[in-house]
Amino acid sequence: MKKGMLLFLVSLVTVFASVASTFAHCEIPCGIYDDKARINMLLENAATIEKSMLQITKLENNHDHHFNQLVRWVMNKELHAGKIQEIVSQYFLTQRIKFNAKKYEVKLKLLHQMLVYAMKCKQTTDVANVEHLRKLIREFESLYFSK
Repeated sequence: MKKGMLLFLVSLVTVFASVASTFAHCEIPCGIYDDKARINMLLENAATIEKSMLQITKLENNHDHHFNQLVRWVMNKELHAGKIQEIVSQYFLTQRIKFNAKKYEVKLKLLHQMLVYAMKCKQTTDVANVEHLRKLIREFESLYFSK
């Protein structure tokens, strides 16, 4: 019975680990990258954060007290800001920006600023943070894809 339970737990952990890893790009040298898709994902996450912020503000001003919806929008905002941080750090900083890249320091600065503004989006409902984040993404995109 103990052996069967151990096998079940190992299987369960393996399933959860594989599901979690499907959301992140691998760090082995597979050579399969879609940089444009990642930029689009950053922009989509920024748009979702902005919509969440607007909904949070709307619900805060609503006197019917839809607390469950308010919590859901806050969690959504947090989730998508975290996704931006994940793409920036795990995809671009860890895998795509090489030490010898042209304008290396400028790219690092832009990516760091994106991380900071994603954090600010978690902390507030100020859509100016999203606008600045979107501007940084576009600036990085232009620099990253320039020849």
